[in-house]
Amino acid sequence: MQVNTEPSTRSEGPDGAGTPAGASAKGGPTRRQTVAASDAEKASALRRMKLLALSLLILMAIIFVVAFALQKQYPWLEYVRAAAEGGMVGALADWFAVTALFKYPMGLKIPHTAIIPQRKDQIGASLGEFVETNFLSEKVVQDKLASVDIARKAGAWLSGPGGAERVAKEGAAVIRGAFTVLNDDDVQAVIEGMVRRHLLAPPWGPPVGRVAQRIFDDGHHHALVDVLVDRTVDWVRDNQETVNRLVTDRSPTWVPSFVDGLVGDKVYVEILKFTRAVQSDPQHQVRLSIDKYLKDLAQDLQHDPVMIARAEGIKAQVLGDPEVRELASRTWGTIKAALLSAVDDPHSELTVRFKAAVHDFGTRLVVDPELAGKVNTWIGDAAGYLVKTYRSDIAGVITDTVARWDAEETSEKIELQIGKDLQFIRINGTVVGALAGLAIFTVAHLAFG
Repeated sequence: MQVNTEPSTRSEGPDGAGTPAGASAKGGPTRRQTVAASDAEKASALRRMKLLALSLLILMAIIFVVAFALQKQYPWLEYVRAAAEGGMVGALADWFAVTALFKYPMGLKIPHTAIIPQRKDQIGASLGEFVETNFLSEKVVQDKLASVDIARKAGAWLSGPGGAERVAKEGAAVIRGAFTVLNDDDVQAVIEGMVRRHLLAPPWGPPVGRVAQRIFDDGHHHALVDVLVDRTVDWVRDNQETVNRLVTDRSPTWVPSFVDGLVGDKVYVEILKFTRAVQSDPQHQVRLSIDKYLKDLAQDLQHDPVMIARAEGIKAQVLGDPEVRELASRTWGTIKAALLSAVDDPHSELTVRFKAAVHDFGTRLVVDPELAGKVNTWIGDAAGYLVKTYRSDIAGVITDTVARWDAEETSEKIELQIGKDLQFIRINGTVVGALAGLAIFTVAHLAFG
């Protein structure tokens, strides 16, 4: 039942003619106009039904008067009189019952009449309690959702034509709206705070040391050492003149140049031989020394206060306040620009992949009963939790809304919605009363006449 409590106001248009308030600028009917037209139709139907019920009562009264006046001349009219009398009684009784729901019959303040306007708040509270108890039940909601099989229906829509495109379009609108609402400075402040809290506040030494120790214990650093040794061998092999020049530059001036050349050649050969030995021998002393140094460094980063303090000093130098702010600004700017560019381009890789993922997920919901069952369970659990947690608040909307309604206007609106059907009670009461009066008179006449 939908009760329209909006006032039916009119405003003067430019031409001086009355125009319904809220009318469309293009001349089309607005929702308020549509509701008003619907109410007018219901009011007209209600008046017709009331007139029909009243006409039957008047007809019964006329028949009663005529039959009562002529029954001595025509005894069979006694049966007609009894039927008309019963019809009048039934019509009047049901008129009183129907009228008492909405107003005082004939303005007389008879107890237990004008029930709706007098007990509007209690009716609203009872309606809210009824909805809460019978509709906002966790089991009722979960059973209904289980019977609907939302997962498969959603999957069919997502995998069907236009489903993924619609989701991508709405998602793009949400992202654009979010970026419009979000303040760049606020977001950068949040990112900066997260960097400080999760990156700068914790000490770097121990976690870096633990990671390094795991790497060194598993020998993953050997590949890097091999690369460094190979590059060293290549450099020495290709730079004999550089080695000779270094020897000559550091040799005393009184040493003959040919001696410098001999010494330089000897030094070059020994360096090349040494580096190749390191290259070819995985257990070379240099390699073992490098392993020991790295493992000791990993231990010191975890347990040596001096090394931990040095790591903190390096961290402070690398990521000071200006650097952190610049990092937050660049991060947010990059994310924002990339997302806006991607969502505005229907052929961007992000959009294409998103559509494909949505379509694939919809297809899996249709063909994979296990996944569909899990999704249905998640939806049911979520809906059940919401209903269980907020059922009183949801039902309270009904109670509060009814409490805000005007009593007389509420009664008029409810009568407008259901009054037409209630007039059938008066019509049926007239007919049933006539038949009952005829039956009672006939039985009494046969028994005691």
